[in-house]
Amino acid sequence: MAEENLVTFNFEDIKIPGFDGLNTREWIHHAINNEGGVLANLQFIFCNDEFLSEINRKYLNHDSLTDIIAFNYNDEYNGIAGDIFISYERVAENAKRYNVTTLHELHRVIIHGVLHLLGYNDKTATQKSQMRAKENYYLNLLS
Repeated sequence: MAEENLVTFNFEDIKIPGFDGLNTREWIHHAINNEGGVLANLQFIFCNDEFLSEINRKYLNHDSLTDIIAFNYNDEYNGIAGDIFISYERVAENAKRYNVTTLHELHRVIIHGVLHLLGYNDKTATQKSQMRAKENYYLNLLS
């Protein structure tokens, strides 16, 4: 079993200019604590579209591009745990579309995945609104 209370960042042939793993790790810890969660084990895997598309097809039977896929292991670890795959290519394209920096959009996607593991959903308009408000709240803490 993996070490407890851990947040790791893995890069699958991706370089992310300006990414501060230490600051991001502390920010994630704060968000989880603030939401009443207990961190067990989070692994972020930053990859390209092709890598994430293969995960999407293999495990979710979806044949589409996405920016994030989160696998929830909370029950196995008795705390907030999961593997969060993020396509840096999707993040960069979305950043251009929304006219924000790539790092800003990356942090939005990171906290989006964490919020899902904390029990937030975004299937309905109300849930999407709540999720976006939480994302914005935590993004403002980074500024």
